[in-house]
Amino acid sequence: MLMLHWHDIVGFCGIAMILAAYLLLQIDFLRSDSLVYSLLNGLGASCVIFSLFFDFNLSAFLMEAFWVIISLIGIVRYVTRKRQSGLELRK
Repeated sequence: MLMLHWHDIVGFCGIAMILAAYLLLQIDFLRSDSLVYSLLNGLGASCVIFSLFFDFNLSAFLMEAFWVIISLIGIVRYVTRKRQSGLELRK
């Protein structure tokens, strides 16, 4: 019988977030440059990484670590765009 631990559930929630973000992107509910898309991906990957601390797999860890880094790039780009558009409105 399969025994799930709480950290496995955290990892499954992370997978659900990543898959939900991709599905919402594919059905044009989210844009790839939206904050929600990057947050779902980054938080989801972070949850998977957390679960890997209990049952480590190097290839999965590397994949998710880069997923977090790429998501952070998306978040920074979003914030930068919003700040620049705010500055342009004030001129």
